[in-house]
Amino acid sequence: MSEQTDTPQDNTDKEKIYYDQRSVALRTTQSIYFVKEHDKVAMLELLLNDYKETQVIIVVKSKKSADAISALLTAKEFKATAVHGNHRETQQQEAASKFNNGTLNVIITTDMILKTLTLENIKLVVSYDLPDAPQEYYNRLATMKELGVGMALVSPEDEHNLDEIEYNMKKEIEEKTVEGFVATSMPTHTNKPKKDRTKKPRHRKKKVTKDEDA
Repeated sequence: MSEQTDTPQDNTDKEKIYYDQRSVALRTTQSIYFVKEHDKVAMLELLLNDYKETQVIIVVKSKKSADAISALLTAKEFKATAVHGNHRETQQQEAASKFNNGTLNVIITTDMILKTLTLENIKLVVSYDLPDAPQEYYNRLATMKELGVGMALVSPEDEHNLDEIEYNMKKEIEEKTVEGFVATSMPTHTNKPKKDRTKKPRHRKKKVTKDEDA
């Protein structure tokens, strides 16, 4: 009598996960919060109050911002740290290891360093700064592997980046407000009118005809 061997079915039964922009956009719960640059830190703190035990990645453009946010969140009793190019590779790996085992909940980093870190169980990605390239925004969401939440703080200076991101993903991101947040004023040096969002969807671009292009 011949022996029968069991054939593993895990690989065939598991649904394939796709990482193209459209697939990531559809499976990720996303929201945007319009805020002036100088109010971002205050809004971020309020947003994260419900995520103190969640594995969170905050993506910024500069090392200075990463350090400042890390100091603020640590003072507010978040288990947070900044990880950027000024840190040695061993320090970066140590932070990733602590994040993966749950002793560290929040990592603040840049797009460049995020690509080099092996991070697991990310549940929330906060785009503190929007990237100049739409692809980078999609890459941030893709670090969550499957289901997760994406939030973005959008300053007036970054609204053109938001337009490009939404256009490339063919998806307009839901706009939300933060309960308890109060915007503060700063002296303004321009009388530029506020952008009117009621005229058309943010991601819709004006098509240029051949005659206009000539």
